[in-house]
Amino acid sequence: MMIKTQVVVIGSGPGGYTAAFRAADLGKKVTLIERYNALGGVCLNVGCIPSKALLHTAQIINEAEEASHLGVTFNKPKIDIDDVRSNKKNIVAKLTGGIRALAKARKVNVITGYGKFISNNQIAINGGDEIVEFEQCIIAAGSQVTKIPAFEFDDARIMDSTDALEITDIPKRLLVVGGGIIGLEMATVYHALGSEISIVELSDQLIASADKDIVNPLFRRIKKQYANIFLNTKVTSMEALSAGIKVGFEGKNAPEFDTFDKVLVAIGRTPNGKLIDCEKAGVEVNDWGFIPTDKQMKTNVQNIYAIGDIVGQPMLAHKAVHEAKVAAEVICGHKSGFDALTIPSVAYTNPEVAWTGKTEKQLKAEGIAYEKGVFPWAASGRSLSIGRSEGITKGLFDAKTGRILGMGICGTNAGELIAEATLAIEMGCDMSDIALTIHAHPTLSETTAFATEMAQGTITDLLPPKKK
Repeated sequence: MMIKTQVVVIGSGPGGYTAAFRAADLGKKVTLIERYNALGGVCLNVGCIPSKALLHTAQIINEAEEASHLGVTFNKPKIDIDDVRSNKKNIVAKLTGGIRALAKARKVNVITGYGKFISNNQIAINGGDEIVEFEQCIIAAGSQVTKIPAFEFDDARIMDSTDALEITDIPKRLLVVGGGIIGLEMATVYHALGSEISIVELSDQLIASADKDIVNPLFRRIKKQYANIFLNTKVTSMEALSAGIKVGFEGKNAPEFDTFDKVLVAIGRTPNGKLIDCEKAGVEVNDWGFIPTDKQMKTNVQNIYAIGDIVGQPMLAHKAVHEAKVAAEVICGHKSGFDALTIPSVAYTNPEVAWTGKTEKQLKAEGIAYEKGVFPWAASGRSLSIGRSEGITKGLFDAKTGRILGMGICGTNAGELIAEATLAIEMGCDMSDIALTIHAHPTLSETTAFATEMAQGTITDLLPPKKK
């Protein structure tokens, strides 16, 4: 069966469905190919959305447990794992169902099946059941969890992030391999549900892409809660025993071996560039599986575009969405390009960690002169009133012009708060623009202004730092 379309999109994640819908809105006949039955890709089905639903459950458990210092004591919660799973699935179903309804309303033709290129204007579905002939193509095929080749994954007790989201049971002892965002978020969930958590991380800090001082409030908190956090440590072996998964370690403070009820391997994601026969279309794919593109999201093949995880880091849904609109608009003849000055990152841990723009590590590596302002949340009335004083907000500014270069936040709702700094970077704001903006009091958003005032030396809520 031959299907002819103007624009075909491979993958229906946040990038894929956005590209399809934008192209349809601009008048194109669009076909959307999705390998799985549910639309929404990794993010909606086995990533961002279900994990946030579980993290909200964890937050409620944690807040109830910690309310005693406010003079309010709750009984120990009764956790029904089936209901926890059901709530997560209901949220996912609402969103994926909504996407399917929007596709229908826009007359986007949705095909369920595994699409692979057979030429630069044809895609075969499920090996040839259907052939889609297209004028323009947008590749939004995403990524998959990275596995450790040396270790077998045929034991259900060794999980990836998708497995962990199923919450089939609550292991007594859980080892998380990888101290990045995904691993730490799932550790937050399982700890709240009752697991004893150990984390092993190869680098010298958790969330290695962020500045260490921004991660430290999270590290200090969970170090008291978790059984172990092993940094500068690698896993050397895994052996499935009846008693559990026996894990070998190599690191200064780690034991030689330990046994866990379950192990979660969360060491990142791998792009799917090599899984859709790009070579048959002449599309370049690098050794990592990424597809290089220009600012219009064009690949080396004139009529084929690529967006999202498959084009490079950071592998974030909000990046994919903006790239998707660019690709669709360029295809439809609009002058559009992807030129974001910054892409914010958030770890939805407890407390949250968020950063945007340049990190201090990057500024030092690039030799850029900068001013720094750090405001501890222990001096925030709003933070103290909610019983969370461990947070920190750090602003980084150009030493000559005062223009904001980056910001990092660790604390309650850091993921929401980072938006102001992201907009400030895009707008080219300087210290005065932020410091002279009146922030509501008492709010956590004030910490953005206070960190800026620390850099300026105009802070009154603390003693201003002495200028060198």
